[in-house]
Amino acid sequence: MIGLLIADDEMLERKVLYKTLQKNLGDRCLIYEAENGRQALELYQANDIHILILDIEMPGINGIEAAEQVRRQDKDCCIIFLTAFDEFAYARKAITVRAMDYLLKPFDETELLLLLEEAIRQAERRLLPPDSALLREESEPLPKAPEQTLTETDMPSEEAEDFENGRLWKVREMIDRYIRENYMYDISMQDLARFMNYSEAYLCKLFKQCFGRNFTSCLTEYRVGMAKAMMEQPTVSIKEIGRTVGYGDPNYFAKVFKRVTGQSPSDYRAELFRQ
Repeated sequence: MIGLLIADDEMLERKVLYKTLQKNLGDRCLIYEAENGRQALELYQANDIHILILDIEMPGINGIEAAEQVRRQDKDCCIIFLTAFDEFAYARKAITVRAMDYLLKPFDETELLLLLEEAIRQAERRLLPPDSALLREESEPLPKAPEQTLTETDMPSEEAEDFENGRLWKVREMIDRYIRENYMYDISMQDLARFMNYSEAYLCKLFKQCFGRNFTSCLTEYRVGMAKAMMEQPTVSIKEIGRTVGYGDPNYFAKVFKRVTGQSPSDYRAELFRQ
């Protein structure tokens, strides 16, 4: 089981998040709760924790400080910040500890769960032996799927105006092209930041301005869109479709596909051909 720790000093918010995660991920994760950074570190030391969801503003040891201590011991632990503070300085600090993402409260449930699906995948891959067949399969070259264009969600009028004036259009176009050309590989926000020669903190802010959601959510929805298009080809197996859109593990592909569409890949395909 994957160990997942929630740290938030707001009891009601922590309990709501715990209930959400227990309902959706309780069969795959052991979920722990901490009411501050000090307790989070104690639980981290006493248990096998692979994923941390940390509030930033907590009494005593805050979320950033707790993350820094964890990172000194574990370079691979997945760290996600969930905070009410939309401050660039916090985002920049989050990047210095190589946080997987920085989400704002109130959180979007689908966005958070897609992010956690990816965090669980990364944690499970690290637990596999080096000669695992799954790791070999994921490293094999993949065929290309049909192309589609990313779409931005509804944006505040000021950001929409920026698009009208062309200030963000070039950035959006570069991001769009990068995802379309690389979605079949194991890519991250860090890879995109290096490609665009931006700091991760600044790119994270730009990305959400351009698309209205985080990188992992956007990439996942794009991949699932590609998979849905390929489902129309009856001779291509679901396993091959998953590999083609970047999911070497068919079980992980099925979980993500159902998270986005509400249906398993096989049910989606069956319904497609009943129409």
